[in-house]
Amino acid sequence: MNKKNMKNPIMVVLIIYFICYLLHIGEYFLLRTDQTLIGEAVIHKILGIVIMIIASKKLGYNRNEIGFKSGKDQVCILKGLGLGAGVFIIAYVTEIIICASQGSFRGLKLYVSAYAINKNIGNRTELIFFVICIIGNVINVIMEEGNFRGLFIRILESKHSFMISAVISSVLFGFWHVMGPVRNYTDGEQSFNGMIINAVFLLVASALVGLKFTMLTKMSGNIYFSMGDHFFNNTIVNLLHVVTDTGADELMTVRVSIAQTISFAIVLICYIKWRKKYAFDNERKQGIDRAGGNDRV
Repeated sequence: MNKKNMKNPIMVVLIIYFICYLLHIGEYFLLRTDQTLIGEAVIHKILGIVIMIIASKKLGYNRNEIGFKSGKDQVCILKGLGLGAGVFIIAYVTEIIICASQGSFRGLKLYVSAYAINKNIGNRTELIFFVICIIGNVINVIMEEGNFRGLFIRILESKHSFMISAVISSVLFGFWHVMGPVRNYTDGEQSFNGMIINAVFLLVASALVGLKFTMLTKMSGNIYFSMGDHFFNNTIVNLLHVVTDTGADELMTVRVSIAQTISFAIVLICYIKWRKKYAFDNERKQGIDRAGGNDRV
């Protein structure tokens, strides 16, 4: 099979997704590398990158066609990092103001949340844990952006519109993130109702974030912009913590929700403006082509 004779792109995406999801389940429920001193579930993500490379070659796509375009990669990554930094500054300041108004704010602390075999041991300040965290998040964004915003969108757009492709990819991205609550329930750490509530929240939130990343990819023409934003989003919450009298990061959900809501709104407004300009430029080009054709007759 290749991109020229692909009859059912949705099925092709689902097959690739299913293989990656099986690896995802295996690492979360069997290997549980995120509950070791590594603190990251990276094995299925590394294998996901391998699967992306193999699938791309089998389907006849080169690296440029799935979004890994050279030339503006560094600029786009910096823009993505800048977007992430901008919205999270607002989110952190808001969280600090809330905690300070309650008289519980004690400061910001920089450390890596690591895990022992069974318990979160947190507060890791050794350099090696910062390195592991950064490398793990780099692997994560390459795998997730490369597949969900790169390969999947390219496959789906071979037969469907961008918006349909974006919705399908984003829904799959949402389901990709429900593994945590499911494992918490099977481990007896969360009630069934709690699992459902958390899973639905993560599904919807992740799908919307995925849609934002897809719009960034469409506007920039590559996946590096979304990679930069994605990397900052994941890394900052792993490293910079709001400490209060009763613990740390108790309002993390509020912080992340604020950051992602602002970010989504900004990207959506930019995308709407970009689409209007894109449509106008196309109409203008078609008008010029028609006029040129009439001149030649």
